[in-house]
Amino acid sequence: MLAHLFGPPDDWPSADLIAFSDEFDAGLALAGYRSGVFPMPLHVRGFDQQMGWWSPVHRGVLPLAGVRVSHSLRQSAKKYRTSVDTAFDEVIRHCGDPRRPGGWIDDAIIGAYTDMYRSGLVHSVETWDAEGRLVGGLYGVSLNGLFAGESMFHDAALGRDASKVALLRLVGILSDGHDRLLDVQWRTDHLGSLGAIEIPRDTYLARLDAALGQPSVDWPPPDPTAREGRHA
Repeated sequence: MLAHLFGPPDDWPSADLIAFSDEFDAGLALAGYRSGVFPMPLHVRGFDQQMGWWSPVHRGVLPLAGVRVSHSLRQSAKKYRTSVDTAFDEVIRHCGDPRRPGGWIDDAIIGAYTDMYRSGLVHSVETWDAEGRLVGGLYGVSLNGLFAGESMFHDAALGRDASKVALLRLVGILSDGHDRLLDVQWRTDHLGSLGAIEIPRDTYLARLDAALGQPSVDWPPPDPTAREGRHA
């Protein structure tokens, strides 16, 4: 059943940003996800140090059965090895690199999601090249049948398609016979090329309610050999 931390959805504004707060921690973030809302700092003049809470009017989701894998992506995937929960700290730091355009991941976000990772509610997927270098990855929140993707990255010089390869590994993990919901927040051209679509907010909330009633995902263990190269 959906939480109602932010009140009834019928009372939410017809805008992606539905609330902001001075307080933020892992517990508040998890309650937000269970309500269909995710945190993202505002970082605009007049709202410094405040957390924005978002529920897009048109929500981006990636249907697991509708993922599109191009021939070039299949070829790229052969160059890499993937792992799960093996380098979370590095993944979130790469995702939060302040040199990235539109960067929003600050120390408060890193602290809260690290706490959730240590509690087993946040997971990362890593992509490694043949030399054992981390060249891409993603992380997100896993609650029962929901996986809420937060951010992904790739090394522009060494990791062509590396973030997409991490996403393919994630899709494989979630495609376990249950009705999983892969939330990508907003549909971008990058995600659209892989099959991401937009659905109305009320449709998303109904799907979220069903997903929260599903059993938890059986996540694979970390792979300590990942840094040794994909032929280890």
